[in-house]
Amino acid sequence: MEQFICKEDLAKAACEELAKIEGKTLSPKDRMAIPQQEMPVQEPKARARVMTEVALGYTKEQAVVEANRCLQCKNAPCMQGCPVSVPIPSFIAKVAQGDFKGAVDTIKTANLLPAICGRVCPQEKQCQGQCTVGKTYKSAEKSVSIGRLERFVADYERENNLQTVPEVAPATGKKVAIIGSGPAGLTVAADVRRAGHDVTVFEAFHKCGGVMVYGIPEFRLPKAIVAKEIDNLKAMGVEFRNNFLVGRTGTLPQLLKEQGYDAAFIGTGAGLPKFMNIEGENLIGVFSANEYLTRANLMKAYDREKAATPLYEAKHVVVCGAGNVAMDAARMAYRLGAEQVDIVYRRTRNEMPARREEVAHAEEEGVNFRFLENPVKINGDETGHVTGITCLKYELGEPDASGRRSPVAIPGSEFDIACDAVIVALGNGSNPLMAKTTPGLDIDKKGHITVDETGKTSIDGVWAGGDIVLGAATVILAMGEGRRAAKGINEYLAH
Repeated sequence: MEQFICKEDLAKAACEELAKIEGKTLSPKDRMAIPQQEMPVQEPKARARVMTEVALGYTKEQAVVEANRCLQCKNAPCMQGCPVSVPIPSFIAKVAQGDFKGAVDTIKTANLLPAICGRVCPQEKQCQGQCTVGKTYKSAEKSVSIGRLERFVADYERENNLQTVPEVAPATGKKVAIIGSGPAGLTVAADVRRAGHDVTVFEAFHKCGGVMVYGIPEFRLPKAIVAKEIDNLKAMGVEFRNNFLVGRTGTLPQLLKEQGYDAAFIGTGAGLPKFMNIEGENLIGVFSANEYLTRANLMKAYDREKAATPLYEAKHVVVCGAGNVAMDAARMAYRLGAEQVDIVYRRTRNEMPARREEVAHAEEEGVNFRFLENPVKINGDETGHVTGITCLKYELGEPDASGRRSPVAIPGSEFDIACDAVIVALGNGSNPLMAKTTPGLDIDKKGHITVDETGKTSIDGVWAGGDIVLGAATVILAMGEGRRAAKGINEYLAH
């Protein structure tokens, strides 16, 4: 759980720590003795009713102190855990020296979206999960706070107007179409544009950013940050075409054959919500997490004075699921006026796929977790509105293919929970539109586009990556897919 110490107190403590280490040559033992720097955050009950960002970011002093915890391991195990191979020890060394601009420039050799990744990536399972400091403590939570440092230097650059446009190679005369402006698509756009190719990004929505604008809430990822990153791509010469749904406004074969694109990348994500297929899911007041969050994030339903987006008023909301999207939906419900929010999950806390930080923030804000329970029916009144859910109680059996213990229903354990809204957050499947409108595009039985080791699809000149290939994953994994595909595209166009 977070310690709710104000930013000024944390900065003061960091200054005192900094005074102990300044000017000294630190041994590994000295570095291990430096306390990990807490992230300042808003007070829970106040922040649960506003959309402003929960985490407030490190101070300069905190960043320098935290960076000095890094052991600068020669084998850099942290880099092995990074899907885009950010040179982590190098950028952290610059932070320790107070060279914040040099640090962010180092990150951007591998990742052009550090302000985003520093906020939403599951570092504890990736780079920080491999950190020697954390392994010494036998806890990834004690690792060097790589994500927080990445966020700090990216914010420092933006807030001090120090952003520079990446260098673009001489024009090649080749054109590349990017379908989807999520993390995978933006990564490909950057890498392909740097190689000198003309790049056009086709986005179905009226705003660019994909899941970063319609899925991840403002209180975790401010939309102004995403917009700034997109502006940087525009400054590089990347063109964006909004309200263009490939497969309806125009097809991929038309882009390649009629509009003269030499290559294409499909990064349309996994946006088809999964449901429980139980009685009552068609009642008024039942939402997929996709719709609920899109209304609030992209369409700003919370801004009742300015936005015309209809908002479903609910006082007791039940969220089904336990991933990061479920946490986002539950926390959003409070910000949209709910008085009570429950998360129903058929396993226990130990099996929850959500980030521990997101779970902690949800609990602090008042979300109630109901473990070893699962809905079997959604109940409604004569007007067709939700009045509650009927659940079964569960116990854990043997581990399943994912390694998590399987939930086993307890016969005769039915009980009711009264509520007036239900949000289903069980993950997403692949939208079939691309496959249906693109002859020769191979997909697997789950509807994911199949690719080779370079990200190339079954169609010559077409690559794919991100959630449309992986299934629902993370921002940084989608970016890793994008980097791989961009390399393949650039090599293809060089011949």
